[in-house]
Amino acid sequence: MTAAPGRSLALHGPLQWHLTHGVIPTAVLVAGWAALLGLAVCRSAHWWTRRLPCAVVLALAATVLLHYAVDSWWQPFPEGLPRRVLFWIGIGLLGVLLALFRLPPLRRRGRCAAIVAALLVLLMSGSQINRQFDQYPTLRVLLAPWLNHTPAFVGSRADRTTAAPSGRALSEVWQPPAGLPAKGTVSTTALPGQRSGFQPRDAYLYLPPAYQAPVRPLLPVLVLMAGQPGGPGDWVNSGGMADTMDAFAAGHQGLAPIVLVVDPIGSDWSNTLCMDSKIAKVQTYLAQDVPDWVHTHLQTAEGRTAWAIGGLSFGGTCALQLAVNAPQLYGSFLDISGQDEPTLGSHGRTVDEAFGGDEAAFDAVDPLHVMARRSFPDTVGAFVVGASDGEFGPQQRHAFQAARQAGMTVTYTELPGAHDWNVFRGGLAGQLPWMAQRMGLVR
Repeated sequence: MTAAPGRSLALHGPLQWHLTHGVIPTAVLVAGWAALLGLAVCRSAHWWTRRLPCAVVLALAATVLLHYAVDSWWQPFPEGLPRRVLFWIGIGLLGVLLALFRLPPLRRRGRCAAIVAALLVLLMSGSQINRQFDQYPTLRVLLAPWLNHTPAFVGSRADRTTAAPSGRALSEVWQPPAGLPAKGTVSTTALPGQRSGFQPRDAYLYLPPAYQAPVRPLLPVLVLMAGQPGGPGDWVNSGGMADTMDAFAAGHQGLAPIVLVVDPIGSDWSNTLCMDSKIAKVQTYLAQDVPDWVHTHLQTAEGRTAWAIGGLSFGGTCALQLAVNAPQLYGSFLDISGQDEPTLGSHGRTVDEAFGGDEAAFDAVDPLHVMARRSFPDTVGAFVVGASDGEFGPQQRHAFQAARQAGMTVTYTELPGAHDWNVFRGGLAGQLPWMAQRMGLVR
């Protein structure tokens, strides 16, 4: 295996420039507004009375139509499009429409200027939407799928392993050998649904420096999931998962959890609800297929306290679901900006499409209903959400209270931000120390 994606290349300079704060997004914003103003202003009286109002009305109508098509009809993801995102989509459409209305009477140079102005408006809209989610903080992250090559996982078994004695942390008995790599490795691997029949995309596997030692320590496992829409690569690229783990390992003699970023949805626009239902058997995939693969291909610590599950948004909701429906496997969970109920957009639609209208079948696996029936005194978890997240904040507080009433040892944390990658990245980094302690890695 080779180094984690992007870290084998000396990517400095422009690729490291910030796209969500600082000079670049500000310059793009100024240029975009100037371009929109230039497109909107014309000496022709006919422009002001007919073409400009027509462009504005069409842009507004298209934005409203998109809103209803996505949020009410298609519903590719349970939460609606944020108003700020809709606003910037509308501005982008307005820029394109203004340019189209300006083109007919213009000469070649004027047409080129109008096209460039429209592109600047679109660039501004895309930049502002990116600032909303902070998914691409740098050009390196934006271009990661094309710049980086992530090798396929090639398993190997060490002749000797070492485990933490009962009652002690692994760090107390681990002695790193000379020449231990400073960074872990990231690779991709197929992780098929042998029992579930589910067809996921490839998973990403992070193996910390200590896993590469001749005498391999038996490390705990963190199963991590991204949001929807999204995929496993989001945690690697936008989430900087490997950098977070490497930073932890650097302070703990190369020790860090093994991280397996799995795919519980199958494609960007699917919504499996992370349940066993008419849609797919994703709970079986995460509770049986994933651990089966780990036990076959890796050497790891055993027991529910050595296994944790976590995720963001859809993945956070999913983590809570597995913590209460497969507590024999996952003794800890990390729910970042998740929901209080898995949904396809509405409760009625969820029950109808996933369970044929059978409320009892839904209640049997819905985390809040499960926690109302059972207690989980041996489960530890954390809820993390953005302080300004008006959509998911109330749901996180609801789920947190339900988990606490079910006897779990849980914490609730708000971080600066909304439903964005600043919160997701900060949630993983901030909660990693207690997870490592809980999983028997450090004291």
